[in-house]
Amino acid sequence: MLRFGGAVVSVMLALLSGLSPWVESWDARLRDAQFRFLREHAPRTVTKDVVLVGFDESTIRALPEPLALWHAHFGAFLQAMASAKVAGVGVDVVLPDRSFDAVLPGNDRQLISGIVLARRAAPLVLARTVDPSGQARPIHRPFLGAAGEQSLGYALLLADADGVVRRFQENLAQDAATVDTFAGLLARRLGVPAGPGLIDYAAGATMDFIPLQHVLAWQRDGEADRLGQLFAGKVVLLGSVLMYEDRHRVPAPLASWDPDNAMVPGVVIHAQILRNLMSGGLVQPAPFWLIPLLVVLAALGWFWQPRVAIAAGVFGAIAVAAWGLSTLALHHGVAVSLLPLLIAAGSALGARQAVEMARRLRERGQMRRVFGGYVSPAVMDEILAEKIVPVLGGEQKFACVMFSDIRGYTTRSAAMSPQQTIAFLNGYFDRIVPIIHDHGGTVVSFMGDGIMAVFGVPKSMAQPCTAAVGAAQAMLQAVKQMNAEFTRDGVPLIRIGVGLHAGEGVAGHIGSASRHEYSVIGDVTNVAARLEGVTKEVGYDLVVSRAVMDHLGHCAGFDALGRRAIKGRAAVEVYGFGPTESPATP
Repeated sequence: MLRFGGAVVSVMLALLSGLSPWVESWDARLRDAQFRFLREHAPRTVTKDVVLVGFDESTIRALPEPLALWHAHFGAFLQAMASAKVAGVGVDVVLPDRSFDAVLPGNDRQLISGIVLARRAAPLVLARTVDPSGQARPIHRPFLGAAGEQSLGYALLLADADGVVRRFQENLAQDAATVDTFAGLLARRLGVPAGPGLIDYAAGATMDFIPLQHVLAWQRDGEADRLGQLFAGKVVLLGSVLMYEDRHRVPAPLASWDPDNAMVPGVVIHAQILRNLMSGGLVQPAPFWLIPLLVVLAALGWFWQPRVAIAAGVFGAIAVAAWGLSTLALHHGVAVSLLPLLIAAGSALGARQAVEMARRLRERGQMRRVFGGYVSPAVMDEILAEKIVPVLGGEQKFACVMFSDIRGYTTRSAAMSPQQTIAFLNGYFDRIVPIIHDHGGTVVSFMGDGIMAVFGVPKSMAQPCTAAVGAAQAMLQAVKQMNAEFTRDGVPLIRIGVGLHAGEGVAGHIGSASRHEYSVIGDVTNVAARLEGVTKEVGYDLVVSRAVMDHLGHCAGFDALGRRAIKGRAAVEVYGFGPTESPATP
C-alpha cells in the first residue's frame, strides 16, 4: 500500500487544493504575472479594436459647464458618432434621474436628439448602475425613452477577493441571475456572443484615448472627414479617464498615458472586454480533464527515488516547463492552473524524499546500534555517507599511524583469570579508545592489549600528525589517572608505549570478499609498529619519527634521540616524549 499511497495522497492533495481560496488566489497571481509577461514580450493581436473617447482634467478645463451639465456635449458627441458611421457606440456615463433644463434650458433636448440619431445609425448602449441597496438607479424618463430600455447595460465590473478585475460574467444580480452588462450588451448588439471567461489582458496594444473636447471641436467645425477617418466602422466608447474616478485594479497596465499604473479607468476595462469578445472571445479554462491528468502524471514522481539535489532540480525543471507551457496556452486563450500541478509534483517528490530520508535515517541508526562497536565513528560516518565503497582495493593517502600496547601485559595476564583479563582490557580500552576518537583518529584493530589507529583516513584532516600527538599525550595522561586509581586499590600499575610515524600509505579494504576490514598498509604502518617497540629501548613512553616532527611545527617536550635502527629498513631519526619515570616494568 505504501508503494502507491504516496502517489494517491499527492493526487488528492493537488486536486483538493483547487478548492482552497489561498491556492486559487496564488494561482490567479501567477496568471497575472503571465499576462504581464505576454503583454511585454508577446501581446496577442486583436482583429477588431475599440476606440476610446475620454474626458479628463483637460476636458474639464476646456468645457465651461460642470460635468453634471454636459448633456449638450454628450449629445454633440453622439451626433458626431452618427455622422461618422461608427459600428457601435457605448456611453460609459450614467445619465441622471432628473432634468437640468431649469439650470441650462435646452440641455435635455440636445442630449435626447443625440441619443436618437446615434441609435438610428448604429447599436447604442448607455451605462446604468445600482444604488447602495443594489437596486437599479433610475434614469430620467425622456432619456430612457429616447434610448430604449433594451439599450441600457450595467457598467459593473466583477473584482476578485483581492480587488483585481480578472473575469467577465453577467450573472451579477443578487440572486445570481444574468443581467445585461455594458460590454456584454454592446457585444451582442454587434452580433458577437458574450459568454463568461477570463479577460485577456495581453490582447492588443496599450490603449490611448481621444479627448472629448477634440471630438466636439471637429463636430462643431464640420470636420466630417477627420471624424470618418478616426471612427468610421469602429466601435467607440465614451467614458471618464479622470485620475481619481472610477478606477479599478487589473493584472497588467493598459493605459498608454499612464503605463506604470495598474489602476485603470473602468471604460478601459470595458474596452478590453470588447476587444476580447470581438477577437476570438475571452480566455477559457482548460478542459476539465486536463488538470487531473497533469496532476496524475506529476504524482508519478513518487515512484522515482533520486538524490535530494536531483529531485530539487527536477522539480525546478517541472516548474519552469509548466510556467512556459501554461503561458503559451494562455497566449492562445486557454488558462491552465499551475499550482495543482506544482503541488502534485512537489508533494510526490518531496514526500518520496522524506520517506527515503526517514528510511535511511532508520537504517543508519540501526547500523550504528549494531555495528557502532565494531568500527570507529570516522569509518561509520564515511560508510553511512557512502564515501567508503565496500569493495576490495585501496588508494594512496597521507596518514599518521599509531601503535600502542601495554608493557609487560603477558606477565600480568598470566596472574589473572580469563574473566579478569577481559574485564581489565575492556576497562583500559574504555579509557583509551574515546581519546583516539575525540582527536579524530580511527581505531583500525585491537591486537590483544595493543591498538592500531590512523589519523587522516578515512576522513581527511588538516593536521593529522598534530591530532595523533595530542591523542598520544592524552593517552599517557589517562594512564597516569588509571595508575592513581590502581595505587588506591592496591592493583599493580601499568605503563604503555606509543609509536607514531607519518607518510603515504595504501588505505582501503583489506581481506577477502566475504570478510575484510578498513586499514592502512605500507612502510608507514611498518615503521610505526617498530617505533612502538623502540619505546622499550629508549625509556620514553612516546616515540615519534622525524616525519611526524616535521608536521608538528614545534618540538616542545620532545627530546632528539638520534637515528635508530628499524628492522627491515634504513635507520629512522626519532624523538621521545615524557621519559619513563615510574613505574618499573612489571
